[in-house]
Amino acid sequence: MTATIVGAQLGDEGKGGVVDLYGDRADVVVRYQGGDNAGHTVVHDGAEYKLSLVPSGAVRGTVGVLGNGCVVNPRTLFEELDGLRERGLDPEVRVAKRAHAVLPYHRVLDGIEEEAKGDDLAAGTTGRGIGPA
Repeated sequence: MTATIVGAQLGDEGKGGVVDLYGDRADVVVRYQGGDNAGHTVVHDGAEYKLSLVPSGAVRGTVGVLGNGCVVNPRTLFEELDGLRERGLDPEVRVAKRAHAVLPYHRVLDGIEEEAKGDDLAAGTTGRGIGPA
């Protein structure tokens, strides 16, 4: 069985919670877009895990994939993986060859672009370099 969870809004729609419901039956959990600008909380066996990049299935021993449309901050990825390992898990996460990488200069550029926009626009970024990457 393949289950696809797609969001149609700008963010906190509960996608992670739905993925969490299906997580025990999944062999692979794939993120197809997005980056570490938002988070998802996964509860498994009574333990709570706060993730922002690693696919939620990683806490259940399923393969996690960050697909082509993902924007991967290597620092965040390794911090989350290390944190899961410190809690006794052995996450298997794969990154697509065409996933985008957030490098330190992307975050700087993001800040410059936000400052240049001024206060005229209500919408802004989280400053994590995802847009420029």
